[in-house]
Amino acid sequence: MYELLIVDDEASSRDILASCFPWDEQGFHVCGQKDSGQEALDYLKDHSVHVILTDISMPGMDGIELAKSVSELEGVRPMVVFLSAYDNFKYAQNAIRYGVRYYVLKPTNFSELKEIFGTIRHELDAKYNVSSDDAQDYSTDEIIQKVLSYLSQNYREGSLSSLAESLYLNPSYLSQLIKQKTSKTFSDLLGEARMKQAALFLKDPDTKIYNISNMIGYVNPNNFARAFKAYWGVTPTEYRSHEK
Repeated sequence: MYELLIVDDEASSRDILASCFPWDEQGFHVCGQKDSGQEALDYLKDHSVHVILTDISMPGMDGIELAKSVSELEGVRPMVVFLSAYDNFKYAQNAIRYGVRYYVLKPTNFSELKEIFGTIRHELDAKYNVSSDDAQDYSTDEIIQKVLSYLSQNYREGSLSSLAESLYLNPSYLSQLIKQKTSKTFSDLLGEARMKQAALFLKDPDTKIYNISNMIGYVNPNNFARAFKAYWGVTPTEYRSHEK
Protein backbone atom coordinates (compact mmCIF):
# COMPACT_ATOMS: atom_id res chain seq x y z
CA MET A 1 0.00 0.00 0.00
CA TYR A 2 1.16 3.53 -0.77
CA GLU A 3 0.44 6.30 1.72
CA LEU A 4 -1.92 9.06 0.53
CA LEU A 5 -2.46 12.40 2.29
CA ILE A 6 -5.63 14.36 1.43
CA VAL A 7 -5.51 18.14 1.87
CA ASP A 8 -8.65 20.28 1.53
CA ASP A 9 -10.11 23.03 3.70
CA GLU A 10 -13.62 21.69 3.04
CA ALA A 11 -14.22 18.90 5.55
CA SER A 12 -17.07 17.35 3.58
CA SER A 13 -14.94 17.16 0.43
CA ARG A 14 -12.11 15.50 2.36
CA ASP A 15 -14.43 12.97 3.98
CA ILE A 16 -16.05 12.00 0.69
CA LEU A 17 -12.69 11.50 -0.97
CA ALA A 18 -11.30 9.54 1.96
CA SER A 19 -14.26 7.25 2.61
CA CYS A 20 -16.25 6.91 -0.60
CA PHE A 21 -13.51 6.05 -3.08
CA PRO A 22 -12.06 2.48 -2.93
CA TRP A 23 -8.46 3.53 -2.32
CA ASP A 24 -7.39 0.10 -1.10
CA GLU A 25 -8.37 -1.41 -4.45
CA GLN A 26 -6.04 1.05 -6.13
CA GLY A 27 -3.18 0.21 -3.77
CA PHE A 28 -3.41 3.31 -1.56
CA HIS A 29 -4.02 3.93 2.14
CA VAL A 30 -5.32 7.30 3.33
CA CYS A 31 -2.84 8.06 6.11
CA GLY A 32 -4.31 11.44 7.00
CA GLN A 33 -6.52 14.40 6.19
CA LYS A 34 -5.38 18.02 6.59
CA ASP A 35 -7.21 21.29 6.02
CA SER A 36 -4.27 23.48 4.99
CA GLY A 37 -0.98 23.33 3.16
CA GLN A 38 0.96 24.17 6.32
CA GLU A 39 -0.64 21.32 8.25
CA ALA A 40 0.27 18.96 5.42
CA LEU A 41 3.86 20.21 5.39
CA ASP A 42 4.13 19.74 9.16
CA TYR A 43 2.77 16.20 8.79
CA LEU A 44 5.48 15.34 6.27
CA LYS A 45 8.19 16.02 8.85
CA ASP A 46 7.33 12.89 10.83
CA HIS A 47 5.43 10.68 8.39
CA SER A 48 6.16 8.81 5.20
CA VAL A 49 3.81 9.92 2.40
CA HIS A 50 3.91 8.85 -1.24
CA VAL A 51 1.17 11.03 -2.75
CA ILE A 52 -0.51 14.27 -1.70
CA LEU A 53 -3.96 14.98 -3.16
CA THR A 54 -4.45 18.65 -2.44
CA ASP A 55 -7.00 21.33 -3.17
CA ILE A 56 -5.47 24.44 -4.73
CA SER A 57 -7.60 27.18 -3.22
CA MET A 58 -7.15 27.15 0.56
CA PRO A 59 -6.62 29.86 3.21
CA GLY A 60 -3.07 30.34 4.44
CA MET A 61 -0.70 28.10 2.50
CA ASP A 62 -2.63 27.03 -0.60
CA GLY A 63 -2.00 24.06 -2.86
CA ILE A 64 0.40 25.95 -5.12
CA GLU A 65 2.57 26.99 -2.18
CA LEU A 66 2.41 23.47 -0.77
CA ALA A 67 3.60 22.02 -4.11
CA LYS A 68 6.42 24.56 -4.19
CA SER A 69 7.50 23.64 -0.64
CA VAL A 70 7.34 19.92 -1.43
CA SER A 71 9.47 20.43 -4.55
CA GLU A 72 12.16 21.99 -2.33
CA LEU A 73 12.28 19.13 0.19
CA GLU A 74 15.45 17.06 0.39
CA GLY A 75 15.45 13.33 -0.27
CA VAL A 76 12.52 11.37 -1.67
CA ARG A 77 9.57 13.71 -2.20
CA PRO A 78 5.90 12.71 -2.40
CA MET A 79 4.04 13.17 -5.67
CA VAL A 80 1.50 16.02 -5.66
CA VAL A 81 -1.90 15.85 -7.37
CA PHE A 82 -3.93 19.06 -7.66
CA LEU A 83 -7.65 19.10 -6.89
CA SER A 84 -9.62 22.18 -7.92
CA ALA A 85 -13.06 23.44 -8.92
CA TYR A 86 -11.43 25.73 -11.48
CA ASP A 87 -9.94 24.67 -14.80
CA ASN A 88 -7.44 27.52 -14.87
CA PHE A 89 -4.44 27.64 -17.21
CA LYS A 90 -2.47 29.62 -14.62
CA TYR A 91 -2.87 26.73 -12.18
CA ALA A 92 -1.66 24.34 -14.84
CA GLN A 93 1.41 26.49 -15.44
CA ASN A 94 2.26 26.48 -11.73
CA ALA A 95 1.64 22.74 -11.58
CA ILE A 96 4.25 22.12 -14.27
CA ARG A 97 6.67 24.52 -12.60
CA TYR A 98 6.61 22.54 -9.35
CA GLY A 99 6.58 19.09 -10.90
CA VAL A 100 2.83 18.44 -10.54
CA ARG A 101 1.66 16.38 -13.50
CA TYR A 102 -1.88 15.41 -12.45
CA TYR A 103 -4.87 17.70 -12.05
CA VAL A 104 -8.32 16.53 -10.85
CA LEU A 105 -11.35 18.76 -11.29
CA LYS A 106 -14.18 19.13 -8.75
CA PRO A 107 -16.76 17.71 -8.52
CA THR A 108 -14.58 14.63 -8.57
CA ASN A 109 -15.26 12.08 -11.26
CA PHE A 110 -14.42 8.74 -9.67
CA SER A 111 -13.63 7.08 -13.00
CA GLU A 112 -11.11 9.85 -13.72
CA LEU A 113 -9.68 9.47 -10.23
CA LYS A 114 -9.31 5.73 -10.76
CA GLU A 115 -7.52 6.24 -14.06
CA ILE A 116 -5.13 8.85 -12.66
CA PHE A 117 -4.24 6.90 -9.53
CA GLY A 118 -3.89 3.71 -11.55
CA THR A 119 -1.19 5.49 -13.53
CA ILE A 120 0.41 6.83 -10.36
CA ARG A 121 0.39 3.34 -8.85
CA HIS A 122 2.33 2.00 -11.84
CA GLU A 123 4.84 4.84 -11.53
CA LEU A 124 5.36 4.15 -7.83
CA ASP A 125 5.71 0.42 -8.46
CA ALA A 126 8.45 1.17 -10.98
CA LYS A 127 10.11 3.63 -8.60
CA TYR A 128 10.19 1.13 -5.73
CA ASN A 129 10.88 -1.91 -7.92
CA VAL A 130 7.59 -3.57 -7.03
CA SER A 131 6.24 -6.17 -9.44
CA SER A 132 2.53 -5.63 -10.04
CA ASP A 133 2.14 -9.39 -10.53
CA ASP A 134 3.69 -10.22 -7.15
CA ALA A 135 2.79 -7.26 -4.93
CA GLN A 136 0.47 -7.92 -2.02
CA ASP A 137 -2.06 -5.21 -1.11
CA TYR A 138 -1.57 -5.26 2.63
CA SER A 139 -2.81 -2.45 4.85
CA THR A 140 -0.14 -0.72 6.94
CA ASP A 141 -1.39 -2.47 10.10
CA GLU A 142 -1.17 -5.84 8.33
CA ILE A 143 2.38 -5.05 7.25
CA ILE A 144 3.40 -4.29 10.85
CA GLN A 145 1.87 -7.56 12.03
CA LYS A 146 3.85 -9.39 9.36
CA VAL A 147 7.00 -7.58 10.48
CA LEU A 148 6.48 -8.75 14.08
CA SER A 149 5.67 -12.27 12.95
CA TYR A 150 8.80 -12.35 10.78
CA LEU A 151 10.98 -11.20 13.70
CA SER A 152 9.53 -13.79 16.07
CA GLN A 153 10.67 -16.51 13.66
CA ASN A 154 13.84 -14.96 12.22
CA TYR A 155 15.37 -13.28 15.27
CA ARG A 156 18.76 -14.93 14.66
CA GLU A 157 19.51 -13.85 11.09
CA GLY A 158 16.59 -11.60 10.15
CA SER A 159 17.31 -8.56 7.98
CA LEU A 160 15.35 -5.62 6.67
CA SER A 161 16.23 -6.46 3.07
CA SER A 162 14.98 -10.06 3.28
CA LEU A 163 11.80 -8.96 5.03
CA ALA A 164 11.15 -6.24 2.43
CA GLU A 165 11.71 -8.75 -0.36
CA SER A 166 9.19 -11.17 1.16
CA LEU A 167 6.60 -8.38 1.31
CA TYR A 168 7.46 -7.01 -2.17
CA LEU A 169 8.24 -3.61 -0.66
CA ASN A 170 11.13 -1.21 -1.03
CA PRO A 171 13.43 -1.52 2.05
CA SER A 172 13.59 2.25 2.49
CA TYR A 173 9.80 2.56 2.41
CA LEU A 174 9.40 -0.37 4.83
CA SER A 175 11.94 1.15 7.20
CA GLN A 176 10.04 4.46 7.21
CA LEU A 177 6.72 2.68 7.70
CA ILE A 178 8.02 0.68 10.68
CA LYS A 179 9.33 3.87 12.30
CA GLN A 180 6.08 5.70 11.61
CA LYS A 181 3.78 2.98 12.99
CA THR A 182 5.87 1.74 15.95
CA SER A 183 8.17 4.70 16.79
CA LYS A 184 11.00 2.14 16.62
CA THR A 185 13.51 1.13 13.97
CA PHE A 186 13.77 -2.34 12.45
CA SER A 187 16.96 -2.84 14.47
CA ASP A 188 15.11 -1.90 17.67
CA LEU A 189 12.40 -4.48 16.98
CA LEU A 190 14.98 -7.12 16.04
CA GLY A 191 16.82 -6.48 19.29
CA GLU A 192 13.58 -6.81 21.28
CA ALA A 193 12.74 -10.10 19.57
CA ARG A 194 16.20 -11.43 20.40
CA MET A 195 16.02 -10.40 24.04
CA LYS A 196 12.58 -11.97 24.51
CA GLN A 197 13.76 -15.20 22.94
CA ALA A 198 16.91 -15.17 25.07
CA ALA A 199 14.73 -14.90 28.18
CA LEU A 200 12.84 -18.02 27.10
CA PHE A 201 16.08 -19.94 26.49
CA LEU A 202 17.40 -18.92 29.92
CA LYS A 203 14.53 -20.80 31.59
CA ASP A 204 16.29 -24.02 30.61
CA PRO A 205 19.14 -24.39 33.15
CA ASP A 206 20.96 -26.87 30.92
CA THR A 207 21.44 -24.38 28.09
CA LYS A 208 24.74 -22.51 28.42
CA ILE A 209 24.57 -18.74 28.25
CA TYR A 210 27.29 -18.56 25.58
CA ASN A 211 25.23 -20.96 23.47
CA ILE A 212 22.15 -18.77 23.91
CA SER A 213 24.21 -15.84 22.67
CA ASN A 214 24.93 -17.67 19.42
CA MET A 215 21.38 -19.05 19.14
CA ILE A 216 19.89 -15.56 18.97
CA GLY A 217 22.46 -14.08 16.60
CA TYR A 218 25.30 -12.73 18.75
CA VAL A 219 28.83 -13.80 17.84
CA ASN A 220 30.33 -12.19 20.94
CA PRO A 221 28.79 -13.32 24.27
CA ASN A 222 29.92 -10.08 25.93
CA ASN A 223 27.89 -8.04 23.44
CA PHE A 224 24.91 -10.28 24.17
CA ALA A 225 25.32 -9.79 27.92
CA ARG A 226 25.46 -6.00 27.56
CA ALA A 227 22.41 -5.93 25.28
CA PHE A 228 20.49 -8.24 27.62
CA LYS A 229 21.19 -6.07 30.67
CA ALA A 230 20.29 -2.91 28.76
CA TYR A 231 16.91 -4.45 27.87
CA TRP A 232 16.01 -6.40 31.03
CA GLY A 233 17.99 -4.45 33.65
CA VAL A 234 19.86 -7.54 34.83
CA THR A 235 22.56 -9.80 33.44
CA PRO A 236 21.62 -13.16 31.87
CA THR A 237 23.00 -14.95 34.95
CA GLU A 238 20.95 -12.77 37.31
CA TYR A 239 17.84 -13.25 35.20
CA ARG A 240 18.28 -17.03 35.28
CA SER A 241 18.73 -17.05 39.07
CA HIS A 242 15.54 -15.02 39.52
CA GLU A 243 13.63 -17.52 37.40
CA LYS A 244 14.52 -20.47 39.62
